[in-house]
Amino acid sequence: DRRADDPDLQEDKDPLTYEVIGAAIEVHRELGPGYLEALYESALAHELTLRGIPFTRQHPITVTYKGRAIGECRLDFLVKDELILELKAIETLAPIHIAQVISYLKASRKRKALLMNFKELRLRDGVKRIVL
Repeated sequence: DRRADDPDLQEDKDPLTYEVIGAAIEVHRELGPGYLEALYESALAHELTLRGIPFTRQHPITVTYKGRAIGECRLDFLVKDELILELKAIETLAPIHIAQVISYLKASRKRKALLMNFKELRLRDGVKRIVL
């Protein structure tokens, strides 16, 4: 894995995204690939706390259909009330995973998200930025 001070990561001009990717890389460096998503979620929550990055975990959002609330879903993380983090620990990210995050962005009226797959050998290869 690359370090958070890696020049390739510095190309990201959004400081919050940069901070969160750095925290996730630290988790991946410590744990490596192969665990269930829930373990990465717990570790990332701890790492974000250690770094003083405010977040809510399993943040509920209401899904509406034609103006009517029809249910609720949960975001893995909502960081600083602006960045959605969706974690996976799967062989390969598929287009449906990106579509899921786009749906979360629309339902929550947020603009940006990170989709992270912790099952990659290098976490950097499993990070997708999604912006509406």
